[in-house]
Amino acid sequence: MRVFLLILGCLSFIPGLSQTITIKKVELAGENIIVHYDLDDSNPNNEYKLELYGSNDNFISPLKNVKGDIGPEVKPGVNKKVEWNIRKEYGNYKGRVALEVKGKVYIPFVKLQNFNTEKKYKRGTSINLGWKPGSPNPVNIELYKSGQRVHGDNGLPNNGSHTLYIPSNTKRGSDYRLKITDARNSEDVLYTNDFTVKPKVPLLLKLFPILAIGGAVATLTGGDGPAGKPSEQTLPDPDFPNN
Repeated sequence: MRVFLLILGCLSFIPGLSQTITIKKVELAGENIIVHYDLDDSNPNNEYKLELYGSNDNFISPLKNVKGDIGPEVKPGVNKKVEWNIRKEYGNYKGRVALEVKGKVYIPFVKLQNFNTEKKYKRGTSINLGWKPGSPNPVNIELYKSGQRVHGDNGLPNNGSHTLYIPSNTKRGSDYRLKITDARNSEDVLYTNDFTVKPKVPLLLKLFPILAIGGAVATLTGGDGPAGKPSEQTLPDPDFPNN
C-alpha cells in the first residue's frame, strides 16, 4: 500500500467569527493515518461534531473508520488527534489522498444525565432515565445486546424522562447498551457505553431450595444400615382373611 499524503484543504472553517480547525500534521503509521489538529474557539464550553473527509470522493461523505478526537461532543483545544484506518476504508489503496476536518457546533437532541453504565441492571426491572432535551422531536429509546435489538419504546415525547422496562426473559450479559434516536431524523443517534444485565434472583439462591429438599429426602430414607448407606426397609405383607 503506497499512499501519498497531500496537505491540501487542511484549514476548515466552522461558521462563526472565532472558530477554526487547523491541521498541524498528518503522518502515516502502518495502516493508520494520524491527523493532528487544533480546534480554536473563544468559548471553551462549546462542543463540536467533527468529521474527517477524504479527497477520494471529493470530500463528499465522511470517513467511517476513524477514532480519537472525532464525532460529537469534541471540546476545543490543541493537540487533538484522529486516527483513520485507510485499509479498512479503501482496501489496498495506492495513490494520493488529501484530508480535511470539518464540523459544526454540536447541540445534542438529548443528553443523558446520571445514567451509570458501571451499574448492573436486573432483568424484570426498569431503568429510570433522565436527560436534557435539545430538540422538540419525539425520540425512540431501545435496548440492544451485541448489536441486536431486545426491546424498546418508540415515539416518546422528548420531555427529559422515561422508564424503560428490561424484559424478564432477557439473557444476562455485559454487552448491553441503549440506543436513543430522534424519531424524525435517523441521523441523530446516541449510544451509551456497554453495561451489564443480570438475573433478578441469583442462580445459587434458586438451586438452594432444591438441594435442601434433596437432603431431607435422603434423611427420611436413612435407616440402620452401614455408615453412610441407607438401609432398605421392606413393608410386611398384609394379612388376608381366611376363606
